[in-house]
Amino acid sequence: MGNRMVQAKRLAPYSRRAVLGGLGLGVAGAFASRAGPPARRVAAAATPVASPVADVGADAVIALVDAAMARYHLKAAIARVLIDGHELVTIARGETMNGVPATPEMHFRNGAVAISYVSTALLVLVDRGVVGLDDSLATWLPDLPDADTTTLRMLANMTAGYPDYVNTDQFAAENDADPFRRWSPEDLIAVSLAQGRAFAPGENWAYSHSDYVILGLALERIAGTPLDLLLRELVLDPLGLVNTASVATPQIPEPVLHAFTSERRAALGIPAGTRFYEESTFWDPSWTLARGAIQTTTVADMAASAVAIGEGTLLSPGSHRAQTEKALAGFGSALPGCVTCRAMTSAVSYGLGLWLVGDWLLQNPSFGGYGAFMAYLPARRIALAVAVTVAEDGFDDQGNFLTPNAAQPIGSAIGGLLAPESPFGG
Repeated sequence: MGNRMVQAKRLAPYSRRAVLGGLGLGVAGAFASRAGPPARRVAAAATPVASPVADVGADAVIALVDAAMARYHLKAAIARVLIDGHELVTIARGETMNGVPATPEMHFRNGAVAISYVSTALLVLVDRGVVGLDDSLATWLPDLPDADTTTLRMLANMTAGYPDYVNTDQFAAENDADPFRRWSPEDLIAVSLAQGRAFAPGENWAYSHSDYVILGLALERIAGTPLDLLLRELVLDPLGLVNTASVATPQIPEPVLHAFTSERRAALGIPAGTRFYEESTFWDPSWTLARGAIQTTTVADMAASAVAIGEGTLLSPGSHRAQTEKALAGFGSALPGCVTCRAMTSAVSYGLGLWLVGDWLLQNPSFGGYGAFMAYLPARRIALAVAVTVAEDGFDDQGNFLTPNAAQPIGSAIGGLLAPESPFGG
């Protein structure tokens, strides 16, 4: 059986999404039935995959995505699977806007996927002898509190202890009030520092956007160049990611996967029973990550990134091992007042800019109406990329997702189908 390129004729209504600071992986079971009309399949140009498992998997992946449209109340879903570098299936379902089908070529925000690029750029500089992972932050940002006891490694593996500005009442209120606001790195760091520390540098683990905003500033000082140009030179161009770009505005290149959400319902005081579903595609994304690492991408580039980062294409063996090993397993704990503090385990840990879940390496961005999932299984060389938006009925009467980041259970189910011996989180 050859590879499959599948594109939806129609499906579902609207869409939505919010920030995911931690990781809540649930292994989704295989879907028993298809939703909607039979898939229209067009043979893809890529090299066929010879594995019998892969032959079974192509049809099963199609069925999974079809069924997920109804199960998770999706407006659109785009997915791509590579095995040993070859395309198994690429599928688009649903609509980007009412009456406009979603397609695999559509661009969307990649969120935390860019964290992997930032950590990779850092490690390229380490390999070139420009910096060391255990160099003190004080060399480049001496005025930052605790800079002398914070290292580049701590920022990259999120043990630096700078509170996550995203999980603060101040940020939530201000961003809900004006989702078009432009946030500077200094604005975000100020919100973080105003919270006070839950732990000293290196003494615990907590998911923190703040750590990567600070790391982005440090990399600009280290390299003497803006982060967007540094990522282009060190990561994006070498990997041939021509559809991935850092943007300084809310612009998304055409064709666009549009996003919609009901998340601001409570903040705006919209009563239950009153219809509320707004477009969030062009909300300002400046708060989402380091300046210069706020990007748009396609599902093809995201899948290619999973392979390249998972294989350490740009890194020395030592740096690749540092990025992907579970060195933090057994470290960290939950702390009162720190909503993203958690214990690292042999099942779920964090490397340098990557989640390490079971035998998989992954990212799971979620914000502003978009949800995505990127994962790689080195032992089987399986790469997954999923992007979703959420329909109007995917929110409860308070504006909460019925399924936060549905790309995650979809990706988990695809992974479980193709590699049942390597479940996520186990």
